[in-house]
Amino acid sequence: MSNIINYYNKFDEWGRLDREPIEFQVNWHFIKKHLPPTGNVLDNGAGPGKYSIKLAKDGYKVTLTDLTPKLVEIAQNKVQELELEKQFNGFFPADARNLHMINDNQFDASLMLGPMYHIKEETDRIKAIRELHRVTKENGIVFVAFMPRIRHVLTSLLNPENWKPNDNMDDIQKFSKTGCFDHQDEGRFTGAYYFNIEEIKPFMESQGFESIELIGSNVGAILNNDNWNYWRNKGELETNKVLNLLIDEADNPYILGISSHLLYIGRKS
Repeated sequence: MSNIINYYNKFDEWGRLDREPIEFQVNWHFIKKHLPPTGNVLDNGAGPGKYSIKLAKDGYKVTLTDLTPKLVEIAQNKVQELELEKQFNGFFPADARNLHMINDNQFDASLMLGPMYHIKEETDRIKAIRELHRVTKENGIVFVAFMPRIRHVLTSLLNPENWKPNDNMDDIQKFSKTGCFDHQDEGRFTGAYYFNIEEIKPFMESQGFESIELIGSNVGAILNNDNWNYWRNKGELETNKVLNLLIDEADNPYILGISSHLLYIGRKS
């Protein structure tokens, strides 16, 4: 996991969500749709804490964890700047596979919006989901992010030079079978695992969750900057209509494969 920590030590994850606001807004729409009105929430793999801060502002009591100590520190500093410390029950550098600092059945809802991207071994993915199950209350709601494999296949075909070693068909076909990706260029997105879409619900259900929804967090990723500028230049009203369309279509199973990220929503059973 050291290469992942090194990557996020240098990468501006807060800025990514600012640069890709559709993902945050779509996710937040569905998170709020399914969250209980009040309660304790775990943000596991929280990065710099963007979702945690939004949860705290909405009155939830939040516990924040992330693999990268620097990101936990950034989140804690942002919380202090916003004077939201009273809404937080703790900040922990932690591996999603081992949340030993958290007792069983603690949370009314749990978010895990990053770790599943980077856990390449199936046994470790199971450990992480079992830990999520352990710390969530009975009937608690979970939100788990995944990256769809077919989307990265298409991205590799579109921009092969940006996604080495997926700049030739042999490696793209190998990736299509394994879902594992290690960027050839140092400092780029690496240590990644991409799910086949049809495997996500059965995987979660096999670990004790009842599936509620699977949505595309960022179907808008198919639009490039010129596409977005066209709609922004038409004004805020038109841009909001685009956002509302993406939210309305987020649960359309026929377009999940073109979304850069997916959000699984389930209930601990």
